[in-house]
Amino acid sequence: MNRNTELGPRSITSEPASPTNSAGEEKMEVVSELSSPTLHSGDSGFFERGIKTMLSIRKSKRSLNKEKGKEGTGTWKGKRLSFRFSKSYEENKTTISNGVEEISEKIAAEPIQGKPLSVMEINELIQKRQLLEAFASIKYLEDETIAERDAEKYKDNPQEFVRKSKDVDLLYNSITNMIQSIVVGTLEQPTVEDTMLNSLVILIAHEEAAHPNTGNAAGPGSDLLGTPRKWREEWREAINESARKRVQRVPMASKEEESFWLDLHLGFLQKQLSEDLLKIKLSVKKCYPEEYQVCDMYVDAFHNAIASHLQDLSQRPLEFNELYTLLDWVANIYHSELFLGHPDLKPEVKTENLSLLLTPADWDKLKNDYITLAKGKIKSYFGNILRLEVTEKWEKEVHPEVKENLYHSSLSFDIQTIIGEHMKISGAISRSLGTKTLELCLAELHEFIPRFGEEFVAWSTAQDSPVFAPYFTAYINSFHDLVYLQIIQLKCCSSEKLATLTRNFLNIFLNKLRTKAQPLLKKILTKDWILMTERPDSLASAVSQFSEHLQHMREPMGQELLRDVHKYVVREYIMQVIKPRRKMNGETRQQVSEKMNQEARILNNMLIGQGSDSDWLLPAIHHIANIIGEKKKDKIKEYVKELCQDYPDIRKEHILAVLALRGLGRTRRAAIFRQGYRALESPSSGEGSTLFAEIDAPVIISCF
Repeated sequence: MNRNTELGPRSITSEPASPTNSAGEEKMEVVSELSSPTLHSGDSGFFERGIKTMLSIRKSKRSLNKEKGKEGTGTWKGKRLSFRFSKSYEENKTTISNGVEEISEKIAAEPIQGKPLSVMEINELIQKRQLLEAFASIKYLEDETIAERDAEKYKDNPQEFVRKSKDVDLLYNSITNMIQSIVVGTLEQPTVEDTMLNSLVILIAHEEAAHPNTGNAAGPGSDLLGTPRKWREEWREAINESARKRVQRVPMASKEEESFWLDLHLGFLQKQLSEDLLKIKLSVKKCYPEEYQVCDMYVDAFHNAIASHLQDLSQRPLEFNELYTLLDWVANIYHSELFLGHPDLKPEVKTENLSLLLTPADWDKLKNDYITLAKGKIKSYFGNILRLEVTEKWEKEVHPEVKENLYHSSLSFDIQTIIGEHMKISGAISRSLGTKTLELCLAELHEFIPRFGEEFVAWSTAQDSPVFAPYFTAYINSFHDLVYLQIIQLKCCSSEKLATLTRNFLNIFLNKLRTKAQPLLKKILTKDWILMTERPDSLASAVSQFSEHLQHMREPMGQELLRDVHKYVVREYIMQVIKPRRKMNGETRQQVSEKMNQEARILNNMLIGQGSDSDWLLPAIHHIANIIGEKKKDKIKEYVKELCQDYPDIRKEHILAVLALRGLGRTRRAAIFRQGYRALESPSSGEGSTLFAEIDAPVIISCF
């Protein structure tokens, strides 16, 4: 039968009139009326199972002995249950704390007494929340109806039996609804009505004692007479409904109203439910026997309500920050001291046995959505880094900072910050999410590195900027930091991309250097060069525009690159010198020799001063210059011998080209070579062994 079925006029008027309460008779006060619901209220279907365990422990000694012989007949004529809540109620409260078993034993020994009241009068008791008195009267009516049925009183009038059975069922349902309303209202009111909750415990216990559970399910119509009403189950359902309503009523702004709507909503949810659980621990729990496990019951109810609510939220189209907020709340906040694990809730609130807030499928979906959106976020972050480098640094020619004598770029720091922050927040949610995020960051970094290199090449090629070399140096320093980040800190990614980019940048640098140096190198031994129209420090100044910045590069890269620059200049200088040329007279050879020695000293001093340790390169140009300017043939032999000793990798073609430049004939060149080249029979080892090996020897024309 529907619990919300109304009590019609016929049911009320057909009930025989019952004596009214005398003015002198004491009456039990349960609680003042709390906006009592009607039988037609929306909550009326809520409480049918809630009453089952709490009716207990009423000693009603008065009239018990007088009516003892009439018990079980269903007609306790003229006798009424007198509820006194002075001493007897305090006894009941004590009994409640001892558990339901003791309550049931007392009720079995002391059957409840009721009084004949009309359906309307019983309903009024229910609306006033005088549930114990109402139950006693309903039970009286139920027993009377059963007894009359067994006596075949309704044999000729079955409709009357159906009507009375329906009245009993409706009245029980009305109590069920009221129980539900009381339980749902427990957390709605500012304070807990201890007396009302205690009466519920007694009520449920009385009902369970009055209707022993025989295992028969309640059916429609007359079959409900004498069957258990399962009010303890209704009480549990009411707690679940209370939790569901509390969760649903938590404020939640729309995304249009508030961009951080989810953060605010979960914050409100956390605050309200924390207060509810504390209220349950401090005020509600003491109103129930231990067997009710009230705290566990409420925690489970709230947990299930939150789980259902979060499941709905997870199905929404969430943005990246919203996904993170939801994942973080589930993984880190829910069980933490900020919420269920708060010290004030211990030890009553237990979380170790709670089920998952989200199903594995929903949890995986959120994580996958997070990774998908994170990819776009990280790509956007890297894009912003590149855009700022171009617009705020390269185009404005802002010189990079110098920190600890190193050129500094924020590139490495920005990239490490992006990767580090995303790893940190995602790893805090789950290890697998942290690993996926790391893999994503490194994949995006590998795409970004070549793109960054292409942009730098395009910019450096398009214009001759004075900040090229400083930024080249700063970026090499950044690449070094990133390689360290990947190999040492992350230990899960090769540095191949960064190594390739570093090599590309080095090539860009050397090409820029060649572009500046080659025009000056090509002038060596030209007429203008011999006539000193070019300043002797012109080449050194051009090289210094690049080499001076290498002292601000992180070691060992800076030192190695400076060696390469030093070697490149000396090598290219010699290549220009030994090219086949027309013969020079003695005066010109002297001028050439002096100019070469002067430029060699300037170049060497400049590069050594900037930090090059390749002083082994210095004698190369000096030896050649001395050979060109020397008049005495025997002295030339000594210079050739020194050249061969200092640079064992020198070849016959190189020596002959130098001697040809000196203007010696073929026979003389051959003789000097044979004497001087013997030094190569015991070559020394050292860095100088690679200088001439990298110089193409010219073909000496026979006319020389």
